[in-house]
Amino acid sequence: MKKLSLILAVILLVTGCNKKEALIPVRVHINDFSFTQEEIPSKGAIADYNNIKAVTLAFYTPNGAEQYKLTQLKCDHTTYTTFGNFDLSLPMGTYTMVVLGYEFYDNDILNLTSPTTAAYTSDHIRETFATTQTVNVANTNALELNATLNRIVAKLRVESTDGKTENVNKVRMTFSQGSKNFNPTSGLATDNNGLSNTVGTSTADVGSRTISTSYLFLATDEQTMTVTLDVLNADENTISHKVVNNVPFKRNRVTILKGSLYNADGSGSFQVNTDFIDTVTITF
Repeated sequence: MKKLSLILAVILLVTGCNKKEALIPVRVHINDFSFTQEEIPSKGAIADYNNIKAVTLAFYTPNGAEQYKLTQLKCDHTTYTTFGNFDLSLPMGTYTMVVLGYEFYDNDILNLTSPTTAAYTSDHIRETFATTQTVNVANTNALELNATLNRIVAKLRVESTDGKTENVNKVRMTFSQGSKNFNPTSGLATDNNGLSNTVGTSTADVGSRTISTSYLFLATDEQTMTVTLDVLNADENTISHKVVNNVPFKRNRVTILKGSLYNADGSGSFQVNTDFIDTVTITF
């Protein structure tokens, strides 16, 4: 497992506390940004890693009440002074700290409601990192905490071996299992009902080979499922339809599907490689 050193200095500020309660300063350092997959690179400090465009920090009491939550958006400088630095204080007590780092685009919605419940309620799942930790504020001494963010999604990359046709607009990827809902503590999906995600292609050039990507949360660390690929025109009508069975996925790894995507007549033959050391490549 590779690790990138980064410092996410978090100094905790006052939020909605009784004036009689002692507010204890807490400093949180997220020292390591861990990853094991060369095909999903992570390099540099959190502020420099382009795919982390939002960070949410939250603290929950033992009865599930939200003591504090704040999201910083890299594109919105009004949400932070330095991206990745938070300032607040906590009253004495025991808390579960949750940190999420994730990609973010306009209209994305990631709802964090507890240490065990979060969901993307908008169209797309993004590359997502998470950690949770128990924090005990037992006296008036300032705390220094250390934590590590781990990538908790699986990734699918679809590479066409044929050229894009003129009427192609998007690609719909339908997963028979997995979910958009996840548990930040375990990093696993909270249901296994499957999902559908419509994405663009890497180039608009007619005749060029393309790459399309999607993320999902798995119900177990490794999971095998059916993936359906529909190439859509501008009216969202299906131009070509491909079904790939027994596609293996693993958290923090990328599975690659390679094959004729735009040829509607090609039924394709499928070769499955289940070696997760680097990537999983399936030719169709």
